[in-house]
Amino acid sequence: MMEFAALTYGLLASVILSAAQRNYRLRKPHPPLLLYMGYLLCGLSAGAAIALGCIAISATLGG
Repeated sequence: MMEFAALTYGLLASVILSAAQRNYRLRKPHPPLLLYMGYLLCGLSAGAAIALGCIAISATLGG
C-alpha cells in the first residue's frame, strides 16, 4: 500500500509541477484545478513532514 501511495504522490507532483512550469513559460494563467491540486500537494507534504517529525521526536524521547 505504501508503494502505491508513493507512486501516486510522485506522479501527482510531476504532473502538477510540469503543468505549472509550462504555463509559466507560456505566460498563461493557471487553471483553478491546477491551483487546487497544488495546494493539496503542499498540504500533504506539510502533513507528512509534521507527522514524521512527531514520530522522530517521540522515538528520541523514548515514548
